[in-house]
Amino acid sequence: MELAGRRCIVTGGGRGIGRAIALALAEEGARVALVARTRAELDATATLVAAGAEVLKLQADVGQRAEVDAVIDQVLDTWDGVDVLVNNAGIQGPLGRAEEVDPEAWMQTVQVNLGGCFYCTRKVLPAMMAQKYGKIINLSGGGAVGPRPFFSAYSASKAAVVRFSENLAAEVAEYGIDVNSFAPGAVKTRMLDERLVAGEAVGADERAGDQQLLQEGGTPPERPAALAVYLASARSDGLTGKMLAAVWDPWEDLDIEAVMATEAYTVRRLKQEE
Repeated sequence: MELAGRRCIVTGGGRGIGRAIALALAEEGARVALVARTRAELDATATLVAAGAEVLKLQADVGQRAEVDAVIDQVLDTWDGVDVLVNNAGIQGPLGRAEEVDPEAWMQTVQVNLGGCFYCTRKVLPAMMAQKYGKIINLSGGGAVGPRPFFSAYSASKAAVVRFSENLAAEVAEYGIDVNSFAPGAVKTRMLDERLVAGEAVGADERAGDQQLLQEGGTPPERPAALAVYLASARSDGLTGKMLAAVWDPWEDLDIEAVMATEAYTVRRLKQEE
């Protein structure tokens, strides 16, 4: 088991992709701290974790700094540190035209998706820096690297998560901390239900894609979970400041030294001649 004994935090671990990631980490021997807002979902995920794995169940809203500080303090006190942070928790936010959506809901999306990522990260960094090792894995999402009309809050916040990851990777490289983000693919989660309810507000292209997702099932959650395991493991040591796609990129076979010598898997502006 390649993650034996590693101390991992997974936010949004109560359901969906976060649950799949938590289960995959535990399957590889990691100790897993589940963070979610709903106690029932925490309990449900914990019951699915591989027998013998150590699990902490921590109820918190990642958009609230005080709650984040409290639960991560509990992890640090219990395990005397942390090795891996997976910032998975996020919300889709209001769907529709920018001038028509609720401004408060728009800003709340940024607070949870970007602010929650920042709150959790800043809290674990001192421990990782002290031990000169760590893995921070941030989930991107649809619209982070290309336009996604009618999803301005979600896509803008996820684009910011990718840039935050790149900035942070450069800041903490001297401490042996790898920081990466990844797009999980079109996984069938509760966000799909929200889009279906929104109807025409999401646009014709999005509706067509959602119907295909309904019919074909989308990306299995085990695929992004496998990428999370890779990024949490020694196999990815030295890979940092990159944004990967769980479905489309050949991450299992990356030549890390070669990749790090380029701007591959980063968000950059293209010149016209390129």
